[in-house]
Amino acid sequence: MTPDWRDRVADLRQVASVRRIVLDDGPERGVRALAFDTGGGLAFWVLADRSLDIGPLGFRGMPVGWQHPAGFVAPGLHDAQADGGTGIQRAMSGFLVTCGLDNARQPRDGMPLHGSLPLTPARVTGCGEAWDREEPVLHAEGEVTTAHMGGACFRLFRRIEAPVGAARLTVIDRVENIGPERAEMRVLYHTNFGFPMVDYGMELTLGGQEIAAEHGAPVCHPTPIGSSVDLTRPGCTRWPSARMRMESDLPYFQVWRDARPRRNILALEPSNCDRAADGTSGPGTWLEPGESWRTRLSYTFTSQNQEE
Repeated sequence: MTPDWRDRVADLRQVASVRRIVLDDGPERGVRALAFDTGGGLAFWVLADRSLDIGPLGFRGMPVGWQHPAGFVAPGLHDAQADGGTGIQRAMSGFLVTCGLDNARQPRDGMPLHGSLPLTPARVTGCGEAWDREEPVLHAEGEVTTAHMGGACFRLFRRIEAPVGAARLTVIDRVENIGPERAEMRVLYHTNFGFPMVDYGMELTLGGQEIAAEHGAPVCHPTPIGSSVDLTRPGCTRWPSARMRMESDLPYFQVWRDARPRRNILALEPSNCDRAADGTSGPGTWLEPGESWRTRLSYTFTSQNQEE
């Protein structure tokens, strides 16, 4: 840690912090969250009652994550099987919604759109500020369980880290098959961007090559391991220029855009499985009882003046 930080403030949480909060109004009432502020221009909430996913996220005061009209609905008000198995459409809000682990994409075999994981309350096993590391970080850890006595049983172990004084966050996931039988695991990281990040002049590149972000059905791209995605928007009088780089070790990357008025969402979605022609998912990852699967995603935000 920079040695004189402690001499410059009365409380290090003035510089950066993780604070436990509970929402207390409307359909969000009772939702537990961990409010991160890195002190480097990145602030976001980790939603403990929604699978340790990320709700609001802002960079240098500019909103980045997309928000559903209903906000961050409490899990007790969510019915994944409603509306013909598309109930998540009534609650899919925030910067990151992790889809899976028994299904991703369209409903199939009695499983709902994007599976049973979204909006599952997590058990938080730790959170706070690690000041004594060479690079101090904010962090949160927890586990989320989705288990069916007659089907797949998975447990997600998640750690989120964000360096103090920086505008970067990393999601580190481990999924374990905690059931008695071999099971197929599918996961899709629904990362949702909205205005003003999604506006005229934005550019999207995959591995340095520009790709389209057009309104309509999702488009899935096979990706080499370690590929990066960049989303860039120019500056304007109200908002700074911004670039988001997403780095993933997953083999597929899906783009979905709803450009309709009062929607305006761009979803960038790394996944472990391809998209089939009917909108369902192709083969996932098979795990033996006790076997684990691991991945990590990182999101880095910069602005033009920082790059210069």
